[in-house]
Amino acid sequence: MTAILARKLGMTQRFLEDGRVERVTVLEAGPCPVTALRTEENDGYVAVQLAFDECREKVISKPEIGHLKKAGVGAHRTVTEFRGESGELQVGDTVTAEAFEPGAKIKVSGISKGKGFAGTIKRHNFASGPKSHGSHNVRAPGSVGASATPARTMKGIRGPGQMGSKRVTQKGLTVVEVIAADNLLLVRGSVPGPRGSTVEVRTDA
Repeated sequence: MTAILARKLGMTQRFLEDGRVERVTVLEAGPCPVTALRTEENDGYVAVQLAFDECREKVISKPEIGHLKKAGVGAHRTVTEFRGESGELQVGDTVTAEAFEPGAKIKVSGISKGKGFAGTIKRHNFASGPKSHGSHNVRAPGSVGASATPARTMKGIRGPGQMGSKRVTQKGLTVVEVIAADNLLLVRGSVPGPRGSTVEVRTDA
């Protein structure tokens, strides 16, 4: 498994040799120093821990600073573990955009854009009620529970509430170009999250 942390910079387009336009998402991937390795013997699982986004020491807590210094790494805002084989990586190594090749299938995880409080039509794609003849149920959710028994709304009923701002994993994306000099990955497809957000990029086995 190949994994890296990246910052979503936005979308752009590139022109192919046959004149077609390809829309891509630009990710600033790494460099991500390896700060820890988890093993089956010591931790009960296998994982590699990566740091991303250098910052001042005052931005993070003292325990985090101590953990990073133990690995010989400066202060970073984000530290994330990726489960799976760590390959030949060792603590202190750095993972860069060069770990990915054009044509590689990847999946990207991040926090989706927050839409605020939304009703059932927008949030769950419910159908609306009749819009004429004095209807009072145009965008209301409709019946949400039984009558005398059990006389309450059951758990799990889809209703209005917070929309977005949840962890989303987008699969089936493709790396179309790697610009190693600028630590950039150009990805075909949409990536969750707003511009400037941190996302996790993994190869999609």
